[in-house]
Amino acid sequence: MLKRTKEEIDSIMERDPAARSRLEVKWLYSGYKAVRAYRKAHWFYCHNMKFIARYISQRARHKTGIEIHPGAKIGKGLFIDHGMGVVIGETAEIGDNCTIYQNVTLGGTGKDHGKRHPTLGNNVLVGSGAKVLGPFKVGDNARIAAGAVVLTEVPENATAVGVPARVVRVNGVKTACSELDQIHITDPVAQKICQLELEIEKLKEIIEKNKNTKEG
Repeated sequence: MLKRTKEEIDSIMERDPAARSRLEVKWLYSGYKAVRAYRKAHWFYCHNMKFIARYISQRARHKTGIEIHPGAKIGKGLFIDHGMGVVIGETAEIGDNCTIYQNVTLGGTGKDHGKRHPTLGNNVLVGSGAKVLGPFKVGDNARIAAGAVVLTEVPENATAVGVPARVVRVNGVKTACSELDQIHITDPVAQKICQLELEIEKLKEIIEKNKNTKEG
């Protein structure tokens, strides 16, 4: 427990230039307090003491303004910066060393049963005010822009922006979506074209690999 506490404080110190000391993080950072309360609540949730789990999570919500359902699965090193208004749903999953800013929702659409909330890979950053809604995956090292509404899967190393969100960069390279005329084409169409462009690029890579294998 002490080792995990130190690791989580250290991860915040590394990512937040405003953090002056470990004591400041431990006693004054609402995001850190919310995650610590979640760890306790999740233990009770996994041991079928769900009333106590919810009691802990609701007390943390009242104190920090951050609501994390005790059933969520969260890896190490989660940094919730500022934190007010953050909501993380019951079946949400968050990988290691993710960063979430204020007013973010990892929620459902109300149409799904069972797995209803998103899965974030490792090292994902979700900007302030973003909404990630539905049971899909956001790949490792992905970036969700502030205010984006993400309704479909985001690839690894990608940047998604807009409402509804569309992928504008993958591995630092602009996609066709980033150059579309958003005045004369609607966002859903732009998003679909973007998905097709990504699929074409993947197919090109597969063809090129097969070609090199045959030549070898």
